[in-house]
Amino acid sequence: MTSTEQTLSTTAGGGTDRRRWFALAIVMTAAFMDLVDVTIVNIAIPSIQREEGASFSQIQWITAGYALAFAAGLITGGRLGDIHGRKRIFLVGIGGFTVASALCGLAVNPEMLVAARFLQGGMAALMVPQVLSIVHATFPAHERGKVFGLFGAVVGLGAVSGPLLGALLTEWNLFGWGWRSIFLINLPVGVAGLILGGRFITESKAPRALKLDLVGVALVTLGLLMLLYPLIRGRELGWPVWGYGSMAGALVVLAALVAYERRKSARDGSPLVELSLFRVKSFAAGIAVQTVFGVGLGVFFLVWTLYMQVGLGWSPLKAGLTGVPFSIAVSVAAGMSVQKLVPRFGRKVLQAGALVMAAGVLLYVWESAHYGLAVTPWQMALPLVVMGVGMGLIVAPLTDAILSEVPREHAGSASGLINTVQQMGNALGLGLVSVVFFGTISEHLRPDQVGPAFADAFRNALGWVAVVMVAIFLLMFALPKRPAQHVEGEQAPAAQQEPALV
Repeated sequence: MTSTEQTLSTTAGGGTDRRRWFALAIVMTAAFMDLVDVTIVNIAIPSIQREEGASFSQIQWITAGYALAFAAGLITGGRLGDIHGRKRIFLVGIGGFTVASALCGLAVNPEMLVAARFLQGGMAALMVPQVLSIVHATFPAHERGKVFGLFGAVVGLGAVSGPLLGALLTEWNLFGWGWRSIFLINLPVGVAGLILGGRFITESKAPRALKLDLVGVALVTLGLLMLLYPLIRGRELGWPVWGYGSMAGALVVLAALVAYERRKSARDGSPLVELSLFRVKSFAAGIAVQTVFGVGLGVFFLVWTLYMQVGLGWSPLKAGLTGVPFSIAVSVAAGMSVQKLVPRFGRKVLQAGALVMAAGVLLYVWESAHYGLAVTPWQMALPLVVMGVGMGLIVAPLTDAILSEVPREHAGSASGLINTVQQMGNALGLGLVSVVFFGTISEHLRPDQVGPAFADAFRNALGWVAVVMVAIFLLMFALPKRPAQHVEGEQAPAAQQEPALV
């Protein structure tokens, strides 16, 4: 523990004690800003497409670009904080995130917006990993439970308020900004966080920081881009041969990553990916669950928004309010699963969540077909609540289940990897939207054909999401029946995981 950490851990009362609560409010506000920015964009996507003339592939990149840059930089962002100081990297991250938000809001065309979203995701990768590191370095062990509880509440609030805030800002059209206000609202918050963070957050570093693995980051990013780019652009380009070659080449790049990481681990013990973790059966299966889960959610949330606003012609506010029962169900079920169900029933709770979510998806498919374009938000409430309950049973306890058999010395690396693969899965799911959703929609639709075409594509995409949930159910058999409890501070709590409501 550094002298800074010792000072903060042993201080009771006085100025420093008050300063750390200011620091907590600042880093949690930054975390909230990131969480909201993930969920707020989806609800504004149809408005961006309509007003800026963005193509289907561009609206996919607006969301997938953020997720990809965030995923590729998360582990490196955490290590930069350990090496150069968590406060310093946090301030760089929040400052860069604010600048990127301004560029998003001022984008003059879809290409600029996509580029700014890549930058925003990269800056979030610097900012977000520092949040819990600062909390861990600032608060003594006996207070962290309360602090992590507050962080969980912030995660829940961000997940619920993001779509609503996005809907309201888009609908109100403040200062004539329209969809741009969902990005520009970050500016005053980011500037305040930068100023106050510089004053109240105390610097800390890891006692023994690992070296950076920039080659590993480059290989991960290149492999994912080679896979995602042809998936997203393939439909509008007529699925050219080079696209299939690129996707095949992505597997070669990822194989090269594994070989490089193995050599780097033997050479200096600081690889981007700790490959020895995959010898732990429950961790390997859990990473597969997290990745596949991210794929399913990446598909669902984008096509859901397009279905409501483009297919059904609903306003952003109506679409945002429709999602409230889902968000509430996720929050309630997540709390129950961690506190009451998992301690008693173990892995069965997560498996039940996968099947319940699959049932909700199939119920949604049936309702969409039965009620057609006349379906109402009230009729959607039941399948959304069922889906939310299923998702809540999975998201909260999944991290503990994955980490339960991981050696203690690798708990930090494992937590970072869980976050990373979730975001990578999400980016891959957003790429697959071209295949399972846009792939069923004709290039040229008359106005009277748009609604039926988007509704059919929505049902097709949800069918694949249901398949994903069944696959997750089967993968979960490799998780431990009853996850072991870790000592506090040895792993990131479930609240650290980037929320799946993206």
